[in-house]
Amino acid sequence: MLMKAENIQPTIATEDGIPVSVKIRERIQAARKRFHANDNIAAFIQPGELEALLDEVEIKMQGVLDSLVIDTEGDHNTGDTARRVAKMYVNEVFRGRYVKAPAITEFPNAEHLNELMIVGPITVRSACSHHFCPVIGKVWIGIMPNEHTNVIGLSKYARLAEWVMGRPQIQEEAVVQLADLIMEKTQPDGLAIVMEASHYCMAWRGVKDMDARMINSVMRGVFLKDSALRREFLALIPQKP
Repeated sequence: MLMKAENIQPTIATEDGIPVSVKIRERIQAARKRFHANDNIAAFIQPGELEALLDEVEIKMQGVLDSLVIDTEGDHNTGDTARRVAKMYVNEVFRGRYVKAPAITEFPNAEHLNELMIVGPITVRSACSHHFCPVIGKVWIGIMPNEHTNVIGLSKYARLAEWVMGRPQIQEEAVVQLADLIMEKTQPDGLAIVMEASHYCMAWRGVKDMDARMINSVMRGVFLKDSALRREFLALIPQKP
């Protein structure tokens, strides 16, 4: 079985013999930027490199399967598992690391809207950065606009949430990242976000508690200062039975 991994190992390197992951890492380090699990590194990936990175992850994943003593040559269920897992990580569940933020069309607040707006629940999917287990939940977003606030379409909040959550995350940091992004895009007087999620690192492993949920919130601007507004937002979020 080890011969299979050894036979495909040379394809990790690009034409100049350097793995694409090394090239990307060196660009990030030269720019003195972070590349933590929940950081976006799209600015350091050149055209065509994402496909090469997928190939590299496939090869490394095949090595993992070999080390788990899984007969991927004889087992019809796992013959293409390394490729499937690589595509899942790079193109789907961790896509928020490797692609630029979604294009968001912003409109001026022509009608001077200044009343509370709530979007949600938005279904979000992520992965725990400790075990790479799924994190699945819902997000509610409250906006208090002003006459200078940029207005964006309702679906754009979901796209921004998907982009932020599409990385290995811990929930506490994910909500802060989403809040920072929405504040930057819309410039409101206040922003409130509540997230409720199930963590499969608790449900699938460890204590194996299927019913545990994590709920956390971020309050910015007037939501932080005005307790009545904060209570109004929380009261308008549908409560689970």
